[in-house]
Amino acid sequence: MTTIRQDDLIDSVADALQYISYYHPIDYIQALGEAYEREQSPAARDAIAQILTNSRMSAQGHRPICQDTGIVAAFVKVGMDVRWDAAMSVGDMINEGVRRAYSNPDNVLRASVVADPVGARKNTGDNTPAVIHYEIVPGDKVEITLAAKGGGSENKAKFAILNPSDSLVDWVLKTVPAMGAGWCPPGILGIGVGGTAEKAMLLAKEALMEPIDIHQLQARGPRSRVEELRLELYEKVNALGIGAQGLGGLTTVVDVKIGDYPTHAAGLPVAMIPNCAATRHIHFTLDGSGPAVLTPPDLDLWPKVDWQPAADARRVNLDTVTRADIAGWKPGETLLLSGKLLTGRDAAHKRIADLFARGESLPAGVDFTNKFIYYVGPVDPVRGEAVGPAGPTTATRMDKFTDMMLEKTGLIGMIGKAERGPAAIAGIRKHKAVYLMAVGGAAYLVSKAIKASRVLAFADLGMEAIYEFEVKDMPVTVAVDSEGNAVHETGPAEWRMKIGKIPVTKLD
Repeated sequence: MTTIRQDDLIDSVADALQYISYYHPIDYIQALGEAYEREQSPAARDAIAQILTNSRMSAQGHRPICQDTGIVAAFVKVGMDVRWDAAMSVGDMINEGVRRAYSNPDNVLRASVVADPVGARKNTGDNTPAVIHYEIVPGDKVEITLAAKGGGSENKAKFAILNPSDSLVDWVLKTVPAMGAGWCPPGILGIGVGGTAEKAMLLAKEALMEPIDIHQLQARGPRSRVEELRLELYEKVNALGIGAQGLGGLTTVVDVKIGDYPTHAAGLPVAMIPNCAATRHIHFTLDGSGPAVLTPPDLDLWPKVDWQPAADARRVNLDTVTRADIAGWKPGETLLLSGKLLTGRDAAHKRIADLFARGESLPAGVDFTNKFIYYVGPVDPVRGEAVGPAGPTTATRMDKFTDMMLEKTGLIGMIGKAERGPAAIAGIRKHKAVYLMAVGGAAYLVSKAIKASRVLAFADLGMEAIYEFEVKDMPVTVAVDSEGNAVHETGPAEWRMKIGKIPVTKLD
């Protein structure tokens, strides 16, 4: 009979969440390094280089890989012979570990969880509660797998109940392009097949925690129908040409994982959940001897990639840029931004819309005239930082506000992650504005370009407040130009055609 102490579980959860905030799983970072070496698309290669460089910086600086430090999912297997030396429930112990991890003063993690989800949506302030799944198993140990799942990838989760005779492959190949790039590829697809609706979703999420082994599977060959499907989907999803950050390229996924379970004869439940470029998960075991021991990885295992801006990148002064200037920017062009820009995400946009609906003006000190807005919710600064990791959030969430912002505020440009939808592109074309894309998964790297930060309005929204950032050489790509031409449409289409002419070994 093993006794697990309360503090050992709490400390292990807190330490593990801190650990995965700044250390990528080695299998993922090495798979991404291999993708970088294979990549032939200049835009995708540059994006992967930023992600790899950001990963090493985060590992060295012990700061989050991504500003979205996730909602915590815990998979807990409790041995039937375990005893607890604890006054709290297992769920309360896990949540206390989450609370301590996200409040660590040396590496504060962003609190993103909101309570009353269809009402006030008030931030809980400490990223609790976690989503916890329990299983009682034989044995005298407690095994825990923790994941910190970002909203950009989680929001792209898909579910369907197919007919038994329908093709899983066809469904995946139809669904992945519709997900856009807000899930920050290159990543991993977790697919759950069978069971019931909720079981399929759980299988998909659990599959994401498995080691990356697609190249080993290619080398030895499949031994089951599931392994055959993994190989087929890996090749065909990459052949879609979506590429890193949706810019078009050879690698969209570094692995495809599938979990299956017996199901009712009348249907075929299928779920698909992607893991993003900030994939974060860890497994540890408690055996009664104390808290889990987490050994830092060897930094020599990281690919030797050091991103630097291209020599021909256009430098832009945000304090003097005009609508006439942006008219000359071309889709896919690299820019380095310097000067002042404002920030704002979902909650700030909703408040602005409500102000205008009541006939009121913007808050004092907020002026978007000839300015750019950056869709970001930064991590709080520590150790003298101007701001914590501050990568872009998914831009399509702001699409419904785009025409209003461009028409009523004098805004001339936006910066975010991934593609824009038809309504936003129409507004950009109408108002002769532009949309710029920053790399999702490079939040710490981006934050180094931010030299000063202050809150201008809506301070009660925390990370969703309107900030003013002063930046120096912040790297972005022109994603939608003033004529409405979108690189997220042209890039994947171009590379889908190219991939058909590239020998298959290039994708192996």
